[in-house]
Amino acid sequence: MDVYEAIARRQTIRDFAARPVPAEIVHKLLDAGLKAPSNDHLRRWEFVLVQERARREELVRQISAPRTPEGARQVVDEWGLTDPLQREMYIQGIARQYAMILNAGCLIVPCFYYPGDLLRPDSLSALNGLASIWCCVENILVAAAAEGIFGVVRIPFEEERAFMKRFLCLPEHYEIPCSIALGYPAENASRARQVEIRLEDRLHQEQW
Repeated sequence: MDVYEAIARRQTIRDFAARPVPAEIVHKLLDAGLKAPSNDHLRRWEFVLVQERARREELVRQISAPRTPEGARQVVDEWGLTDPLQREMYIQGIARQYAMILNAGCLIVPCFYYPGDLLRPDSLSALNGLASIWCCVENILVAAAAEGIFGVVRIPFEEERAFMKRFLCLPEHYEIPCSIALGYPAENASRARQVEIRLEDRLHQEQW
């Protein structure tokens, strides 16, 4: 598939069919991730696949989010969100945090080497490792779209992230940016509607 078509096809999906992603496809997606540029040229990235239901259940127990649209609506009201599409996306997404982790055809936890204090960097360049792992994640998402596989990333809250590092036995100096839930969309899968943005409204020549 043409890369521009794959980028255009990528969608956020949280409702998955009961169909695993074949191991050979997972390996293709991760290999695409490893083609991304890295801050130190060494691509010190590792991936943990969490496929056992019992282990996923341990992960979702750490998620503190409402499980109903009504609870999610209360959260977005507290956040003061007013854009209709943004509200719709959060209301759909918050209530599906548990189900998407449990039911994804493939759950990937990318990890990256980071010897400093991730939450207290001493400069912008100190975050280069975090920035480059997100290049890797984007490659995975675009490659997945080319295979007809879609999904979503979840950025853990701090207590959840600390638990994941222990639960997944990460070595010292490795960090978790997110988990990636991927799979084949369920027949009635909800798709978050994108906000329409015109490039002309965001492009500045020479200066803002």
